[in-house]
Amino acid sequence: MPELPDLEIIREALTPRLTGQTITAIEVVRPLVVRDLTGQGFVQALTGQSFADVRRRGKILLFPLESELTLAINCKLAGRLQYAAPSDHRQAKTHVVWYLSNDQELRYSDQRTMGQVYLTAEMAAIPGWTEMGPEPFDLTLDEFRERLRPHRGEIKGILTRGQVVAGIGNAYADEICFAARIYPYRKRPSLSDDEVERLYQAMQAVLRDAVVTLRERVGTDIHREVRDFLAVHGKGGQPCPACGTAISEIKAQNRLTNFCRSCQPGGLLKFQS
Repeated sequence: MPELPDLEIIREALTPRLTGQTITAIEVVRPLVVRDLTGQGFVQALTGQSFADVRRRGKILLFPLESELTLAINCKLAGRLQYAAPSDHRQAKTHVVWYLSNDQELRYSDQRTMGQVYLTAEMAAIPGWTEMGPEPFDLTLDEFRERLRPHRGEIKGILTRGQVVAGIGNAYADEICFAARIYPYRKRPSLSDDEVERLYQAMQAVLRDAVVTLRERVGTDIHREVRDFLAVHGKGGQPCPACGTAISEIKAQNRLTNFCRSCQPGGLLKFQS
């Protein structure tokens, strides 16, 4: 799932390449992902429009147009964008292709067909938009404490709720908990003030460091998901980079969680590492 660092790199790569470019034609290969919220027709309303900017809010990429409309893409679990020449290989299950005035193409592919590509005149019309929490980099420590306070569940699950803080998903929640040395299944009320501060500092450092790493590793190959540099997520059974203990891996409710039982001590689980 593309998360804040991944989407920031996509935004950075596409901003200079799309801004000012005109959409000359659109091919909707698989219309299931398309959501026209304007009533004007997705292809009809977009053809001839020019991109004014590329932005990000939470896990949604925003493409404001020079008109009053905005193209918004929520990649969900498996959505990917590709900026390519017409001769470049299309990714499997490419759903939408925007043909650009610079003779390049912007493509959206989605292996699971779970994402949504919205065209809207009102951001509030996008499901979940008005409930979205603040960006991690915009939060102070005190604000972060207040965002967490009403919630009593497991801290990893709270971090991934877009209503609490925007842009964090499964992978980076694992990384944040590991960096803070906090067991991901700890209940929020059990966290001390010092532990909440550690969690806040870890959130800031992990996300910022990931943006720097991805900027170097991804470049313009924005269809690639690079996760091999992560400390624990996706590393089940491998040695913990801090202490050497085998990293635990738990799969429950379609979610993979990785952590170090030595660095992140917590209650006994019924699952085996």
